[in-house]
Amino acid sequence: MDRRPPARRSLLRAASLALLLGRLRMAHGAGIVAVRIWPAPEYSRVTIESDEALSAKPFFVATPPRLAVDIEGADLSPALRELVAKVRFDDPNIAGIRVGQNAPGVVRLVIDLKQAALPQVFTLPPVAAYRHRLVLDLYPAAPMDPLQALIAERLRDAPPTLAAAPISTAPAAPAPPLPAVPAAPAPPIVPAVPARPGNRATATPTDRLIIVALDPGHGGEDPGAIGPAGTREKDVVLRVAQLLRQRINATTVAGNPMRAYLTRDGDYFVPLGTRVQKARDVQADLFVSIHADAFTTPAARGASVFALSQSGASSAAARWMANKENQSDLVGGINAQRQAQDRYVQFTKLDMSITAQIKDSLQLGRVLLGEIGQLGQLHKPQVEQAGFAVLKAPDIPSVLVETAFISNPEEEKRLRSSAYQEQLANALMRGITRYFAKNPPLARSRSI
Repeated sequence: MDRRPPARRSLLRAASLALLLGRLRMAHGAGIVAVRIWPAPEYSRVTIESDEALSAKPFFVATPPRLAVDIEGADLSPALRELVAKVRFDDPNIAGIRVGQNAPGVVRLVIDLKQAALPQVFTLPPVAAYRHRLVLDLYPAAPMDPLQALIAERLRDAPPTLAAAPISTAPAAPAPPLPAVPAAPAPPIVPAVPARPGNRATATPTDRLIIVALDPGHGGEDPGAIGPAGTREKDVVLRVAQLLRQRINATTVAGNPMRAYLTRDGDYFVPLGTRVQKARDVQADLFVSIHADAFTTPAARGASVFALSQSGASSAAARWMANKENQSDLVGGINAQRQAQDRYVQFTKLDMSITAQIKDSLQLGRVLLGEIGQLGQLHKPQVEQAGFAVLKAPDIPSVLVETAFISNPEEEKRLRSSAYQEQLANALMRGITRYFAKNPPLARSRSI
């Protein structure tokens, strides 16, 4: 007869059970929580999420191009087998995936590639709703030049007389305006506001593409804020950016064609610093980051526009918002080694060019705020400032637009509405054309 106290007997049983479960876990490896594939032209990502950290040994084979990864501490499971069926036929980088048990406790994953690649394999600790993640990023070895792609796109869509003309740095005749994109039932896009005498609008028109970088926030592993009805921020802001791109691409300023460049044009993650660099790579004239964030209470409502700050934030709410947005890299999953090479996120001392950038950004922000305010309530009547990492391009006027609070049930419903998304795109387009009417972009060499 066991004469030990009941409490001691229960404690010993619990300890024995925990030890047994631990041994079973060691025998069967880490549990795979989920597998995901995020295809995109600039890179494709494979994510394996597990309840314990995984160790991976990658090796790349050039001919034919493929990445093999030995995953230690895992056994072949139905979740891992799902990767085979998750590959999309239109994935620009991944042709197929094979998976098998290579040795006890070692799963071999082979990714067959459509082109030569520069793979990055790294792990991420638990954060937000995610457990441990093993990430395989597959970058094309020869990525396309984004600026040349924009110019080629413009020539492809232009009238035949323009399309036949060579790309040159010499002044070119103004291109005829492209047909307007219908936006019913939203109000039509208003023309650019005439300039007052004496301002910069009296300068000679530029003779090149005017490029606006549009930055739909979040994406891929980072869903952004999620509304009460399950609306994901990353989906709403991508749609608004795509609608705005249609309007920009159908517009000219003083006879010069405009073109929109999206930092992401699909559901995939782009690090904050990479967003900034992509805008600089295409020599963008403006940078507009589009968001629909959440707050700690569903009562928060209204749109906001933010510019960069050289010092502290303009309010506690602005500081809170910047801190929250700047954590996107942690959720989306950035390679620590890649982040260490990113000088735009890391720099803390802003040079003198930032002063002019902030001045122009505030002007752009005020115009956008005025247009968005016609659609509904503003959270703050003035442009706020804070240290948003995504606004740190030293030579591009940059703003971050919070279109609404997706955490507010009423505003979430509006954000889900196609009609309201059209209205948002129209308001942003009016603001951009008004800004350029008073602040023509400086001449550059990328004419068509």
